[in-house]
Amino acid sequence: MTGEEVGAMPGPLRHPTVQAAGPTPAVPGLPAIQHETKPGGSCSMAYEEVKVKKPLALRLLPIASLVFFLGTWQLIVDFEVLPSSMLASPWQVIQLFVVKLTEANPDGAVLARHAWTSIQEAFTGYILSLIVGIPLGLFMGWFVVAEGLARPFFEMIRPIPPIAWIPLTIFWFGIGLAGKVFIIWIAGIVPCVINSYVGVRMTNPTLIQMARTYGATDWQIFTQICIPSALPMVFGALQIALAYCWTNLVGAELLAADTGLGFLITMGRRLARPDMVVLGMISVGLTGAFIGVIIDRVEKRLLAGIRR
Repeated sequence: MTGEEVGAMPGPLRHPTVQAAGPTPAVPGLPAIQHETKPGGSCSMAYEEVKVKKPLALRLLPIASLVFFLGTWQLIVDFEVLPSSMLASPWQVIQLFVVKLTEANPDGAVLARHAWTSIQEAFTGYILSLIVGIPLGLFMGWFVVAEGLARPFFEMIRPIPPIAWIPLTIFWFGIGLAGKVFIIWIAGIVPCVINSYVGVRMTNPTLIQMARTYGATDWQIFTQICIPSALPMVFGALQIALAYCWTNLVGAELLAADTGLGFLITMGRRLARPDMVVLGMISVGLTGAFIGVIIDRVEKRLLAGIRR
């Protein structure tokens, strides 16, 4: 072999040059893409998180929509399309909000006390529904005996609206904390049981058969295969159960309560104060949305840890 042929032969294979992640050049008409590189250790690949930067018009769109809604609402009341005796204007609601921060009249409590009472009742019933409903659904999904014992009672209770329990709840617990916690528990346990049960039932049968082939017991399959497989469905139940609990809490307070956001709405109806009714409704919505955001962030962190 000649020297020229040796020089013409390809050299040793080399890895392509790896450049540090940086901003992708902007393409006209498309949003800019930013890359963030997170170290994954000496033996792992670099992890790139791609973030798409929205145009300014899209970022301002929610604010513009809210301003348009509030402005239209204010004009409807100002031009008496609906009189103020039937619908309070946003400005009236804001004024009442400022007053209720420090003033207990005419409903007997400041706004913070109403909100704290509702949150306390909702979270107590919500946590109890998770503690009881999720394990019950998991056991029903895998163990035939548990399903045979619990499913008939669950199928009878499930179609009954939680509000229908209010008269009996008043007889049993009165109008205090325990009664409303019971109603919230009844409301929240249904999605917890259903999601957990379905999550176990959706476990890949190939994994179960492989585990049995290697001699795994039913308890080992349940704890090491079925429960991890059901976790996405279980975490989905968190948001659904929260919505059920929060909605039925307000319904319970509308009928029997002495404090709470639902009670605030009831007092506004009794006193013919639409501003108080609207303030209670907005407080319910904002508080529920805030709690939902917290649960969503916790859920994402837990799922991310499990996947890692």
